[in-house]
Amino acid sequence: MPVSALVAAMAGIVLASNVLVQFVLPGGLLTWGAFTYPFAFLATDLANRLHGPRAARRVVLGGFAAGVAFSLAGSQVMVGDAPLVPLRIAVASGTAFLLAQGLDVALFAALRGGVWWRAPLVSSLAASALDTALFFAIAFSAAAGGLFPPGANAVVAWASEPAPLLALGPPAPLWVSLALADFGVKVALALVALGPYRLALRRWTQAGT
Repeated sequence: MPVSALVAAMAGIVLASNVLVQFVLPGGLLTWGAFTYPFAFLATDLANRLHGPRAARRVVLGGFAAGVAFSLAGSQVMVGDAPLVPLRIAVASGTAFLLAQGLDVALFAALRGGVWWRAPLVSSLAASALDTALFFAIAFSAAAGGLFPPGANAVVAWASEPAPLLALGPPAPLWVSLALADFGVKVALALVALGPYRLALRRWTQAGT
């Protein structure tokens, strides 16, 4: 499979996730975007396996460009008194994506010589943890609030309201529950993605791509 097709796939995943994140599932802890975004790691890992780390970084940059384009467009669309893509969300999303995908590429390259499942699984899980921690901390935590103007913090203030942890435990800022739920989906999909990863790799290897 050519690198250009993987770049297009990554861009499509990022754009779809940015749209689907606007739709919240019952319970309020997850959005539909949580179920599409983790496949970005699959696109990166396939590029890394088939074409090497340099090509994988090209795929990552394609996804980053798609995300920036969506953020710029979304910042001009107002939903009530706030933009569709607030400043803190845009910064958190871009930062988490670049750093987490960079970790994925590096870990996959280091582990690629082992059994077939180790590199994609370990790299995806580690990158997912970093992605989740960075995004939710930058986007919603009080500690990161000083990095942004007051208006940017006001738009995401709802996420700092106390709520039962994962709707069952002791009170905690809502964004902590959102992060834990999101990471749980990422872990599950990292395991699920091993199936299409193996099938795609076998198909393209046999085809000589």
